[in-house]
Amino acid sequence: MCMQRMPGRGNRACFHVPVAAVARHSPTACARSHARRETKAMTIRHASAPVAEGVRLHYLEDGAGPRTVVLLHGFPQTCHAWRKVAPRLVAQGLRVIAPDYRGAGHSSKPPAGYDKWTIAADIHALLEQAAAEERIALVGHDIGAMVALAYAFRFRDQVSHLVLIDAPLQGTQAMEAMRGDPRGWHVAFHGARDIAERLVEGRERVYLRYMIDVRAFDPSAIAPADFECYVEAYAAAGAMRAAFELYRAFDEDAARIKAELARAGKLRMPVLAIGGAAGGLGEAMRPMVQQLAGHARYLAAPGCAHWVPEENPTFLCDAILSAMGMGEEAIAG
Repeated sequence: MCMQRMPGRGNRACFHVPVAAVARHSPTACARSHARRETKAMTIRHASAPVAEGVRLHYLEDGAGPRTVVLLHGFPQTCHAWRKVAPRLVAQGLRVIAPDYRGAGHSSKPPAGYDKWTIAADIHALLEQAAAEERIALVGHDIGAMVALAYAFRFRDQVSHLVLIDAPLQGTQAMEAMRGDPRGWHVAFHGARDIAERLVEGRERVYLRYMIDVRAFDPSAIAPADFECYVEAYAAAGAMRAAFELYRAFDEDAARIKAELARAGKLRMPVLAIGGAAGGLGEAMRPMVQQLAGHARYLAAPGCAHWVPEENPTFLCDAILSAMGMGEEAIAG
């Protein structure tokens, strides 16, 4: 959301999806106001595709390289969170796909289906229609990291590399311990069905401002125009309810990952965990990813707290490229 399709592609085919299955989106006012600032180098294509009964996902796509990177945002954000990351990856010859997951941005907001296993299936259906290569590099931040983790367990052979950014990971002992941390008060609040929606309704701007600021090292990383994109998205009908349902599914998410670990063991693809070094989860990411993956590495993202893709996109892109074997230096775990 809030990233503009830019001119310059000519008549080159932009999508590998049947025309009837795709809906084009017009850029919003906030996109027009600042897309020039953030996306000069990008020629972004907006589309949507049906992924389940009554559910369509909006996504952004750019690049035409042989390798595909899928970027999954978190809460309270949309795919706009990748505006500083995607151009850098495209410039390195990668194809980038960044969806709004179920309930967020321009995607459908159904009443159910917010467990991460189901959302992973949504993403898989989207990628099949977008003709993504069979094995993708998958990058997720916050809730998006939980979706990425579920995707990697559900579609193990279709993920070449996995990058998980500053998120408690379901099914781990560390996440269980975090649930008693007062800094995670919002998890319990979001779990209080109906009353949470009622208390936030009409106050989305205040709530999102607090949620972002309290987890930021560099407040300027999310500029006013960017913040307005998120407010617009989560003030939409059903958006906050959908966001809260993501949290209400945490117990189901954990049970699913534990069952998969028992059934088929740890993930075998290379997995990189990144934690914000200046107020994010930091080193707490290391034991979580080690519990889930056999080939796990950890990096601390300097100069940022929770919002790594926006606070330090250069570091993040370098880490992604190195994890994919495209950087000059190997990642030290």
